[in-house]
Amino acid sequence: LVNTEFPGVDAFKFAFIGPLLAALVRPIGGWLSDRRGGAQITFWSFVVMAVAPIAAIPFLPSSTSDGSVVGFVLLFLILFIAAGVGNGSTFRMIPTIFRTLRERQAAGQGEAALEQARRDGVTEAAATLGFSSAVAAFGGFFIPMAYGASIELTGGFQNALIFFSLFYLSCLWITWKWYARKGAVVPC
Repeated sequence: LVNTEFPGVDAFKFAFIGPLLAALVRPIGGWLSDRRGGAQITFWSFVVMAVAPIAAIPFLPSSTSDGSVVGFVLLFLILFIAAGVGNGSTFRMIPTIFRTLRERQAAGQGEAALEQARRDGVTEAAATLGFSSAVAAFGGFFIPMAYGASIELTGGFQNALIFFSLFYLSCLWITWKWYARKGAVVPC
């Protein structure tokens, strides 16, 4: 994306920085979630992730401007950091969600049923964590495809960035509705 929009810049020299930052801050997302709650950290990560792509659009080159590679890359680094924090917080939420749901189902059925529910919750959480990791890896395929489709349909990357922001807003709403708001189905 950077090489296409800013042909004078060799992005391959620094392309690793975004994923590296995301990986480095992931434990911080988990740590913050242990203190503030996974849903709250995930919620605010999605806020940042929804804003960053839209905020990057003005930094793209246009007919009236050469754009700003520094501004564009900084916003994407912010996006990567928010994604890393959100990854850590989501991985904190998943076990809590499954444990809570299974414990609710076993309520009033005795200690043995409660213990079995906890084991079932751990098993389901582990499977979901593995599945969510596989889905996240799909992003490495889907995101470039979205950029390509945006270029093919509109001649630029802007619509892909808008689509990503809308997707993150939908994730934000889901997180708020079921996990983060007062009276949520499974507060975590």
